[in-house]
Amino acid sequence: MPHRTGAGTPRRACHWAQSGILARYHDEEWGVPVHDDRCLFEFLILEGAQAGLSWETVLRKRERYRQVFDRFDASKIARYDDRKVRELLADPGIIRNRLKISSTISNAQAFLEVQREFGSFDAYIWQFTGGRTLSHARRRPKDVPARTTESDAMSKALKKRGFRFVGSTICYAFMQATGMVNDHLRTCYRWAEI
Repeated sequence: MPHRTGAGTPRRACHWAQSGILARYHDEEWGVPVHDDRCLFEFLILEGAQAGLSWETVLRKRERYRQVFDRFDASKIARYDDRKVRELLADPGIIRNRLKISSTISNAQAFLEVQREFGSFDAYIWQFTGGRTLSHARRRPKDVPARTTESDAMSKALKKRGFRFVGSTICYAFMQATGMVNDHLRTCYRWAEI
């Protein structure tokens, strides 16, 4: 686990956040509770886009995703047509996978339905942790699970509502990213901060 320097003091961070874009993401975003619907939608889409790839790859393409997917405005994405899909498939700045792109559109439609029913996606999705961050005190990377009963329940519920690329492992990564769970290792300086 690398030592990090902040405010002149060496600090220990999670093993995967060693440098560059991953370190910035770890230090500034990962595990911070998110309640903004647009940001929640962005993470849902990016976690699905990551399937089979590294998170670093997705982070490097994140700004381009924001540009070509209308800043993750679900109401605009829900109306994308075949022409827009062809444009996206031709864009080397994103992950050009037809299933992932089409799922972004259908997920936007399902997302809007959830907003209509619950008032916000935030109100719906945080029910899976009882409206609070589940804080863990894991000591080693191997102690962090790939899925939990909460992510299993979330995955099943989202699939029932028509969402795609929302398997339990993707849902758990989403929960970690959006602060629904705090999976910073106990030895990481961010564990106590969050």
